[in-house]
Amino acid sequence: MSACNSFDIGQVAAVVLAAGLSRRMGTPKMLLPWGKTTVISRVVAVLEQAGLSEIIVVTGGGRLQVEQALQDSRARMVFNPRFTESEMIESLQVGLAAISGQASAALVVLGDQPQIESEVVEAVLKLYFQEEPELVVPSYARRRGHPWLVGRGLWPELLRMRPDQSMRDFMDAHATAITYLEVDRPSVLKDLDTPQDWEREHPPAG
Repeated sequence: MSACNSFDIGQVAAVVLAAGLSRRMGTPKMLLPWGKTTVISRVVAVLEQAGLSEIIVVTGGGRLQVEQALQDSRARMVFNPRFTESEMIESLQVGLAAISGQASAALVVLGDQPQIESEVVEAVLKLYFQEEPELVVPSYARRRGHPWLVGRGLWPELLRMRPDQSMRDFMDAHATAITYLEVDRPSVLKDLDTPQDWEREHPPAG
């Protein structure tokens, strides 16, 4: 099922945050096997399935391997040169700055969340197109999850944030602007940080 075939899906660009050092994992987690593919390839494939044509992957650690893993995808790579010293907010800023002029919103996606589901992506997009809120955040059990969407009007504020600030700081500052999408899927809260996470979550290669 494709997303939002009755809407202009080209209005939304995805920014995939994939620049981390994978310190807790001990190996580049974007390249870990996930079924018959890799973690990062699974994430991008779900975004493509949802119909998103502008998919920007912000790379850092394992840059060349990530680029190789995605060479057959529609994703465009941008490099965060400060990946060894910066936090996730700086990767988001790099990704936002690379979006084309026509996008009216950005879908913020974790590169280490292969549990991402196309149904959730499509529901976030549908809510945005129907109501045009500034922020759409999926929520499970009253907890904020990913991927979330931010309208272009708030990008300048994100781009001005300091390196010591976080996306949680941004969300807290705009709590009253958030339109929550209540979902019954705990996948919105999951990602991969440790080897134990991967062992517990990954589907078999077969």
